[in-house]
Amino acid sequence: MARRTFGTKLATGLGIKMALTALTCVASVAALSVVVDAKDGAIKLAADDLGMAQQLATTAGDRISDYRGYLVNGTQDWLDATIADRQQFLGLVTQLRGGLSDPAARTLLDSVSTAEARYTAAIDTVIERRRTMTDLSDIGRLNETNVGPARKALREAITALIARLRADVESARRASSGKATRSIIVIIALSVLGVLLGASIAWKLSRDLRREVGTAVGHIQSSSAQLEAAATQQAGGGRDQASAMSEITTTISELLITSRQIAESAQRVSKIAEETSEAARNGDATIDQTRASISAIRAQVDQIVQHMLSLGEKSQQIGGVVDLVSELAEQTNILAINATIEASGAGEWGRRFAVVAEEIRKLADRTAGSAKEIRALIEDVRGAVNTTVMATEIGAKSVDAGARQFDDATDSFRRIAQLVATTNDATREIELSTKQQTTAVEQVNVAANDTARVTRETEASAVQTRQTAAHLSTLSSDLLQLVGTGRR
Repeated sequence: MARRTFGTKLATGLGIKMALTALTCVASVAALSVVVDAKDGAIKLAADDLGMAQQLATTAGDRISDYRGYLVNGTQDWLDATIADRQQFLGLVTQLRGGLSDPAARTLLDSVSTAEARYTAAIDTVIERRRTMTDLSDIGRLNETNVGPARKALREAITALIARLRADVESARRASSGKATRSIIVIIALSVLGVLLGASIAWKLSRDLRREVGTAVGHIQSSSAQLEAAATQQAGGGRDQASAMSEITTTISELLITSRQIAESAQRVSKIAEETSEAARNGDATIDQTRASISAIRAQVDQIVQHMLSLGEKSQQIGGVVDLVSELAEQTNILAINATIEASGAGEWGRRFAVVAEEIRKLADRTAGSAKEIRALIEDVRGAVNTTVMATEIGAKSVDAGARQFDDATDSFRRIAQLVATTNDATREIELSTKQQTTAVEQVNVAANDTARVTRETEASAVQTRQTAAHLSTLSSDLLQLVGTGRR
């Protein structure tokens, strides 16, 4: 406890006192519980065991009365009542045996059971004789000879059991009184112990308080003198620091203005770079569209060339067919001439056939002429197809050259877009860095203003601390006088 604070000592002493108080309360409650339990046990013993023992005596008396009534009257009702009394008696014996805890009482209860059995055997003999005997004087003598001693023994056994149970009740009462007395002694002892311990704790705490307060006040006096000197020095340093912080604040304000201007310029450059990048992306898209159009034109030119070549092949096939038609026309013409010659020698029937042969010849001549015209047209078509194919080939080459030029232009635009994007990213980084620098400068400016304010407050606090130190020295002297240490 020597190294603990006074508050800890006070809390410990109060805790011990409260623990003793709680222990006293617990002991009081426990003692009262023990006394109540002992009282309840004695009452229960008196109300249950003793009551059943007395009920045994009552039942035995009822049984004796019913048995005598049977001897006098000899009717079955009295005999049934006697049997019922015995069953009730045996039930009470069984119930009482389950509740007894005293060995001596159990032994006496066994004696009661034995006496009851002997009494039952004696009256059973008399009951059997009563059924056949008519002379009541003989029955009376038999009853006095056999049943009387058994009845006396049963009554004496029941009386002894009742006396033992009463002695148990008295013993329980004395035990309960003894427990109550011991409980009162324990409570008184704990109370006295609590008072003595509280007095010793109060005396020790008072002594420790005077000693510790005296030591602490001595430290306070020396510390207050040092604090007063340090406060004087701190006040002078605070004034110098306030002047320096004012100059730093002015410089930071100028730096903040410059940073904001750089940030605005970087933002404008970033905007221009974004517009340039957008224009480059639009040009790249236009070139992509033009390249797609040129590719479509080249595909159409290739398709035209294929159609022209197919047309040339078809014209050649048509020329072959025309040659065949021309050959058939010549052969038909020869056949028609031969038919005309043959028809002139055939008379009247040959003139009609000659007319038909003439018409066939004319048709063959017209067919040959049409074939010649078709052949001429096919030759013209072949020439036009060849010319168109050559022109289309030249156009396709021109389209390829234009496509290559557009590819070069596209690559140039993409390089420009990449350079603009790089420039835009760099500008954004510059803008972001400048904004961060501006934010940092603003934070430094705020911190500098706060520092200047804190410096001024520190100066004022130092002056107040010096005054407080002087007042603390005075209070420490008053405290020493208050606790009675005798020191100044």
